[in-house]
Amino acid sequence: MTDKIRLPDELGLQLAARREALGMSKSELAEKAGKVREVIYRLEAGEDTTVSSLFAVLGALGLAMRIEPAGLPSAEDVARRFQEDDDAS
Repeated sequence: MTDKIRLPDELGLQLAARREALGMSKSELAEKAGKVREVIYRLEAGEDTTVSSLFAVLGALGLAMRIEPAGLPSAEDVARRFQEDDDAS
């Protein structure tokens, strides 16, 4: 997980990959994090949730967040993500 995460859906993919690598179901992760299963679905889909929920899930996955200067995603990054979403439809 050394890639820089710049968009919420990228974070969701990383969280899902970690959960699956640990052999956990979404329900198991939710229980370990002390959250409802909906929180896991939302995070893994790159949807809005609370910061406290994010930290609870990170902790349950044995992960920590590091803050470093990275800048916002470029217009090209965002456009590419929207194009990928359109291609998948």
